[in-house]
Amino acid sequence: MCGIVGYVGYRDALGVVVDALRRMEYRGYDSAGVAILDGNGGIAVERKAGRLANLEAELDEAGAAKFAGTSGMGHTRWATHGAPTDRNAHPHRDCSGKLAVVHNGIIENFAPLRRELEDAGIELRSDTDTEVAVHLVARAYAEGPTAGDFTASVLAVLRRLDGAFTLVFTHADHPGTIVAARQSTPLVVGVGQGEMFIASDVTAFIEHTREAVELGQNQAVVITADGYTVTDFDGDTDVTSRPFTIDWDLAAAEKGGHDYFMLKEIEEQPTAVADTLIGHFVVDENGGRIVLDEQRLADQELREFDKVFVVACGSSYHAGLLAKYAIEHWTRVPVEVELASEFRYRDPVLDRSTLVVAVSQSGETADTLEAVRHAKEQKARVLAICNTNGAQIPRESDAVIYTRTGPEIGVASTKAFLAQVAANYLVGLALAQARGTKYPDEVAREFAELESMPKLIARVLETAPQVRAIARELAHVPTVLFLGRHVGYPVALEGALKLKELAYMHAEGFAAGELKHGPIALIEDGLPVIVVMPSPKGRAVLHSKLLSNIREIQARGARTIVIAEEGDDTVRPFADDLIEIPAAPTLFQPLLSTVPLQIFAAEVAQARGYDVDKPRNLAKSVTVE
Repeated sequence: MCGIVGYVGYRDALGVVVDALRRMEYRGYDSAGVAILDGNGGIAVERKAGRLANLEAELDEAGAAKFAGTSGMGHTRWATHGAPTDRNAHPHRDCSGKLAVVHNGIIENFAPLRRELEDAGIELRSDTDTEVAVHLVARAYAEGPTAGDFTASVLAVLRRLDGAFTLVFTHADHPGTIVAARQSTPLVVGVGQGEMFIASDVTAFIEHTREAVELGQNQAVVITADGYTVTDFDGDTDVTSRPFTIDWDLAAAEKGGHDYFMLKEIEEQPTAVADTLIGHFVVDENGGRIVLDEQRLADQELREFDKVFVVACGSSYHAGLLAKYAIEHWTRVPVEVELASEFRYRDPVLDRSTLVVAVSQSGETADTLEAVRHAKEQKARVLAICNTNGAQIPRESDAVIYTRTGPEIGVASTKAFLAQVAANYLVGLALAQARGTKYPDEVAREFAELESMPKLIARVLETAPQVRAIARELAHVPTVLFLGRHVGYPVALEGALKLKELAYMHAEGFAAGELKHGPIALIEDGLPVIVVMPSPKGRAVLHSKLLSNIREIQARGARTIVIAEEGDDTVRPFADDLIEIPAAPTLFQPLLSTVPLQIFAAEVAQARGYDVDKPRNLAKSVTVE
C-alpha cells in the first residue's frame, strides 16, 4: 500500500517524481502529492485527493516555475489513518513548512505521540498518523542533542516509533539530501550516475537505472546525488544491504497497447509460468533433480519434515490450497493451509520437523511476514515463494522459489497467481524427490508435464472472445456462483474473488459437494453458476458427481457456464455455455481453468464501467496488519 519515491540529482525532479507515481499508482490511489525543493530554502508542496490525474491538473494550474528543482519526493496513498481527503494527502509538513515527509504503513504508537505534540502547543492539521513524525523530527532538529543535524534528528525519532512503516524526509535547508527508513515495509534505492532514487518499488526508477540496493529491516539510508549511506536506526554503518540488478525493463511495466495492465498480464501468463520453471530442473547422473533458487535446507532436512503448513493471503491463499493437493499426493505428508492473518493467533503446533511455506507476491505482506517470524520463533523451517528478489520474507526464510513474472501492476493478481501455483508444485516435487516418495524418472516426468503447461495456457487464451461475450451478457446480474470439486474448488474460490475485486458483485465459490448443505437455497431462475469440471479421465468419480450437481442446479433454473476439458461431450447437454480447455493432468488443470475466470471478471468490470487495474479500496501490497 502507498507508493513512495524520492529523487536527488540533475534532472527536473517534478518530472521524475510524477512519472514514478504514475507507474506506482497501483499501490494506492486515494490521493497523491509531491514536494519539490528549490535549492533556495524553499519547498513547494501540492497534494490532491483522488487519482493522480487530479494532482497533475493542480500542478498544471500552478505552473512549472513553482516546482523547479532537482530534488524532491512524491506519494500516492492508500488510506489507513484518516479519510482520503486533501488535508490527509501526503506529503505532510511541519509548522515551519521547511520539513516534509511521505509515509507508507502505520505508526502504531501515534496516539500518545500526538498527545505529546498537542500538549507542547503544536497544532496538527490532518487526521493521519504520519503527521506526528514530521513534527517530531522538526522538534529534534530545532532543539536538543541533534539540533541542526538533519540525519541525526530523523534517526532519533525513528527510535521512538512503533509499527510497520517506510518514511522519507526532505528538508529545505538540505536540498541535496533525502533521509529515509524502513521497518517491515518495502524500500529500495536506485543507483544512478550523478543521481539517486529511493522508492517503495523499482518500477519508480527503472526508466533511469537498473542498479538497485535492497534495504534490510530497521535500516535507514541517506541519499545525495553522489551516493548513499546505509545505517541502522542508531546510526551504525556496520550493516548489510544487498545490491542487485533489475532484470526487466520499462516496457515490462507498461501496458503494451492494452486498455488495462491486467489484460496485458493475463496474456503474459504463458511466459510467467515458463520463466518461473526455468532452471529448476538440472540434469545429473540420476537423470535430473529439482533445485530451488536459494536453498538453505539440506535434503536430509526435507526428508525429516512430518508436516507442512502453507500460509498466505488472498489469491496466494488459493494457490496454497492447490499446493495441499499436490504435496500430499506426491509426498504423503499432511499439509495445512492457513490464512496468514489467523496463523500465529491460534497458536499452531510447530517444531523443527515442520516446514512452513510462505506465499507472497510482494514478499512484504505484513500478515505473512509475521507468520514467518512466528514460525521461526517456534524453530520451524520456512520456504518462501515470492516475486520480489530480496524482499523481507525471502530474506528471513530458509529457502526460496522466485516467481519470475516481472512486475504485476494490476491490483487483482493474475500472472503472479499462476506462477505461485507452478512454484508450489515445484515445492511438492522437491519434497517428493528428497523423501524418495517418487523415483527420479517420475519427478522428471511430472516436471516435463509442468513445463508443457505454458503452451496449453496460450491455447486457453484463445477462448477470450467467447468468455468476453458471456461476460457482457451477464454484466447486469447481481450475483454469480462458482462450483468446483477437488482442485476445482480453489479455482472456484479464486474466480469468485476476482469478480468481487473487479466488478464489486456478490460472488461465492463453493465445493460442489456442499450444495445440498445450504448453498442450493441460493439457486433461482436465471442465476449464473460457473462450474469447473474435472477431467472425465483423471477423476471419473468426481466428474460424474459434479455432472449430477449441474443437473440439480439447472433443474432449478440456473444458467450454467461450464469450463470443461476438450472432448468432454457428456457435459455438453447440461451447459448453457461451454468453455473448453485443453486436457491436462488433474493437478495441473487449475493452471488452465483459472484463466477464463480472470478474463470473465475483467470483462464484467469493464462492461460495468469500473477501472480494472485499480479496484476501489484495494492496494497491491498489504504491508500493515
